[in-house]
Amino acid sequence: MEIFHSCLGRSGECLISDFRFIFYILPLSVNFLLMFVLYRGKCGLSNCTTRCLLAMAASDLLFIFTEIMLWRLKGLYYPGCFLDVTPVCSAVYVLLRASTDCSVWFTVLFTFDRFVTICCLKMNRKYWTDKTLAVVLAATSILLCSKNVPFYFRYRPGRIFNNVPKYCFIKSSYFTDPRWLGFRWFDISLTPFIPFMLILLMNTLTVRYILVASRVRKSLMGQSKGESRKDTEMESRKNSVICLFTISISFILLWGVNSANILYFTIKATGPRRNVHFIWAGEILRDLSCSTNTLFYAVTVPKFRAKFRNAVQQLVT
Repeated sequence: MEIFHSCLGRSGECLISDFRFIFYILPLSVNFLLMFVLYRGKCGLSNCTTRCLLAMAASDLLFIFTEIMLWRLKGLYYPGCFLDVTPVCSAVYVLLRASTDCSVWFTVLFTFDRFVTICCLKMNRKYWTDKTLAVVLAATSILLCSKNVPFYFRYRPGRIFNNVPKYCFIKSSYFTDPRWLGFRWFDISLTPFIPFMLILLMNTLTVRYILVASRVRKSLMGQSKGESRKDTEMESRKNSVICLFTISISFILLWGVNSANILYFTIKATGPRRNVHFIWAGEILRDLSCSTNTLFYAVTVPKFRAKFRNAVQQLVT
């Protein structure tokens, strides 16, 4: 309640930021518990899948901390601190963009892990090992962090206090310079449009493989002739199809509004100054996607749900 009382008489932006602060306390706590349960293991998941989920949870935690604590609330609750120095806030924004990209691309990587595990058994046994996954995760993180370095140079100081540059103002050339425009198109293509296509493609192929294999299994077991017999494998595959559809639809819906905003302002080559509430809605949905990716995947595993429920009960009691 103190957060809301502190905002009385202030702008709507403050209320939105406070709502985000309260809204992300739950995902922050959930991701900590997810990492704890995954680290302990014995959740019915392979080593590669567990490492993918741990990487997703870590990137989600980094995103929440950077987005809320270091970027959104610094001007409302601790103004004038070192985070307002232009080089520092520029570096924070680079970290924010890198954490966003990692959250999205680790989701793609996990989708690829599911695709290989279900559809490519030979590749899964021979090539998709723990060592290979560790190399891929490290290379992905390094490349995404390097890709976001140019964002450090898109800001200029807002004011100079005692020869110290303060605040981060976007340079006007960011919206007009052809080099910046090309980088912006590269950026929005890499996140989220290419992940959109990859997730849809791999999930479609996985669902198609599951449906074909299920029909073959039914015919072999005689269920196609009317025999009623419970098949745990069929139930597991059915749950996998539902999970993949849910994940794909949620990812597209939560990123859809923000992607439309980014695409519109990139085509117009202008700053996001209009339809502020629509922009905030898109950012909140995007943030929700980046902070709950791991939860969407993990809760579909029965053993993990049991472990997670036990962890919550132990924490409460």
